[in-house]
Amino acid sequence: MGNSQEPQDFNTSVMPSSLTPVHVAKAADGLNLYDTASHQVSHFVPLKPGEVGIYVCGATVQSSPHIGHIRAAVAFDIVRRWFLKLGYKVTFVRNVTDIDDKILDKAAAAGQRWWARAYYYEREFTEAYNTLGVLPPTVEPRATGHMPDMIDLIQRILDNGHGYVVTDADGEPTGNVYFDVASWPHYGELTHQKQTAEVDEAAAVADRMGPSVDATGDDKYNPVDPADASPDKHDPRDFALWKAPKDTDPEDARWSTPFGVGRPGWHIECSAMSHRYLGDGFDIHGGGLDLRFPHHENEMAQTRAAGYPSAARWMHSAWVTAKGEKMSKSLGTGLSVPSVLAENSAWVVRYALGSVQYRSMLEWSDQALVEAQAAYDRVSNFIERAGVALGGQPSREEVTGISADDLPTDFVAAMNDDVNVSGATAAIFTTIRSGNTLLSQLADRADSEAVQAEVRETLLAVRAMLDTLGLDPLAEPWVSAGAAGGASDGTTETPEHAALEALITEQLNARAEARKARDFAKADQIRDTLAEAGITIEDGLQGSTWSLK
Repeated sequence: MGNSQEPQDFNTSVMPSSLTPVHVAKAADGLNLYDTASHQVSHFVPLKPGEVGIYVCGATVQSSPHIGHIRAAVAFDIVRRWFLKLGYKVTFVRNVTDIDDKILDKAAAAGQRWWARAYYYEREFTEAYNTLGVLPPTVEPRATGHMPDMIDLIQRILDNGHGYVVTDADGEPTGNVYFDVASWPHYGELTHQKQTAEVDEAAAVADRMGPSVDATGDDKYNPVDPADASPDKHDPRDFALWKAPKDTDPEDARWSTPFGVGRPGWHIECSAMSHRYLGDGFDIHGGGLDLRFPHHENEMAQTRAAGYPSAARWMHSAWVTAKGEKMSKSLGTGLSVPSVLAENSAWVVRYALGSVQYRSMLEWSDQALVEAQAAYDRVSNFIERAGVALGGQPSREEVTGISADDLPTDFVAAMNDDVNVSGATAAIFTTIRSGNTLLSQLADRADSEAVQAEVRETLLAVRAMLDTLGLDPLAEPWVSAGAAGGASDGTTETPEHAALEALITEQLNARAEARKARDFAKADQIRDTLAEAGITIEDGLQGSTWSLK
């Protein structure tokens, strides 16, 4: 008889961080997050002290990732990073839908095996996530690896009287199984809210642009699954839990079950996998706004109908839009990640994707990328100058070791305000301006050691805030990206920066002489010329400082 071993706790086996004590920052007491179901921002309290469980709907790997896909990944990566900075132990699950009508149809049209196509594009998504600095999930389950979980969940729903099996003329199961919406009085609680006197503009936007049970008719963003249009349904609202195969489906895309041969409906995989890895109830379920209905509404219903609690809070990232229209392949406006990265550094693309709060629509344009590049120039310029002045950079261990309690208060307040990235970014640039002023004082102050200490403290704060957003230029993946994605570590001054410093210093000296001689026209001309070149001049009691716009 062989040796047996009890299975390890999931967190302990896959999360090294779970082996260390959890120290939640005091700042966590101020965290408030929006909940799609309640249409309200409310105080966040984890189900388990010190731990946060998050499930985010990942990609249907039918083709290459586009910017709209990756925006959601970046948005929830920032949410996750803030929880980590607050000191929580985070279990982050992001699924892969690798069996789907679109995958089967596109593979057949291209003469491919469906599973080979799915795996090929799954790797493209993984490469895009890694390139843009998205932390790998704690676990990334595939739908095809969890058929027994889905079958068991469907059986629970049937046993509880909330689903039905379609049979043929001989009473044999056809493989089609539907959720019985009429049997579940809570259906619609995620998206169909009672009217209140208080109007939530974000919810109003979601109701106008995001499909919901309030909207009927064709939905160009979520076309009806053919199985959900079947005349075998008892109620038009019923949705497929399991689907009989199409005649064109290959034999290896069919699974045998007590209710017939077929494959899973779209929604059941997330209920099964979130329960498998996060247990009975978890803190946050995330995804794109377009998944709010029908996917998440149906998922909530079937999870609870199976007898399990659903997510305590639902969070949805808004769309990337192009000229006000949702960016998607089906509308012909998708921009593939490889094509965008061919013309812009990964840091710049990530900054642009995460530049607004996750619930805000993000208008994608050349201007957004120009502004992101300008932000990179300002950030890298300060980090490099500070590193040169200090003779080196704080270590990555120092940067990551900064607690949320030690970050600037305006940054913490913004992140605690439903992850308000715009406010957090403003706090970063406020700190950078202060740092530039300190750098200008180093040569003129007698207490230069004290100023150096202030510069180091400011530099550490800037990098720690950037790191919380996944944007510290001296972290991976930006360091490995070289000039395309990372700043100099400041131990040596780059020739380009040395030349720029010399030229601007000469102009500032000339401007100072002009002002001393009361030749204000010349002084203004020098300032304007530098401004046109992208250089911002700030005058202070200790002289003038410069930074890149």
